[in-house]
Amino acid sequence: MKNISRRRFLQNSTALALTPVFWASLKNINANEMINRVILGKSNLETSRLAFGTGSFGWKMKSQQTVLGMQGFARLLQQAFEHGVTFMDLADIYGSHQYFRNTLKFLPRDKLTVMTKIWTRQTDWYNFTGFQPTFNRFRKETGCDYFDIVLIHCRESANWVQETSALRDAMSAAKERGEIRAVGVSCHTLAALKAAVQCNWVEVILARINNRGEHMDGAPEKVMPLLKQAHDNGKGIIGMKIFACGKLVSEAQRQSSLRYVLSSGNIDAMTIGVDRIDHLLDNIRMINRTLRELG
Repeated sequence: MKNISRRRFLQNSTALALTPVFWASLKNINANEMINRVILGKSNLETSRLAFGTGSFGWKMKSQQTVLGMQGFARLLQQAFEHGVTFMDLADIYGSHQYFRNTLKFLPRDKLTVMTKIWTRQTDWYNFTGFQPTFNRFRKETGCDYFDIVLIHCRESANWVQETSALRDAMSAAKERGEIRAVGVSCHTLAALKAAVQCNWVEVILARINNRGEHMDGAPEKVMPLLKQAHDNGKGIIGMKIFACGKLVSEAQRQSSLRYVLSSGNIDAMTIGVDRIDHLLDNIRMINRTLRELG
């Protein structure tokens, strides 16, 4: 996407509605409200430590972020971008693809890390039609010619590696064509996570982790050693459920979980869904404070 001048930006009628918040955010941003950057394992993908999660309570093609509407969604992503958040966490079942496409009118694609996930379960509201038709639809919906990361979404079976052989081959072929930069999996059981750790095909793991074991695949003392093994072997690790789907509410609870995750050295980045800029900034400030305290 070409850079556009401020004048051309303001001439765009859709951008006009977003201008006050967007340009206010460009004035003076406190360094404590800027997130730092990391490398995701041996994938060599550089991105922001914090990803913008678009799937809070995401299900049946909608989420807490999509209900903000096109303009609300775009406004929040613009604000996140100005605070250094360049990692965009999408998924088909969140319904966030089309909303993200709208933000590419204002955000530079080449400065973003775009991750999405492929859901393969057949339900009364979702029909998986195979990799290529699904992937073609993803590109059309998002306006992206390529994705930085594509994950197989929500694996629970201990045998998911064998069960997804054809899908993984198709994803690898897309990677060879330059349409995907890194492949991986999101895990929702301890057995699935163990399989992901052992699978050479997996470059990125999205795993549930916090210090309380809430909404996780097992107790922290069982999950963290697996993440360490995967990370030591060069896999990029992205943590989710850091605040346990909103169960860790107080500042002390959230700070404790962040300290547990960040002090481990096993989690490269984390995805946290918010629907308000003040919540995003609070998360960034807490992450930065924790990193300073850890030295």
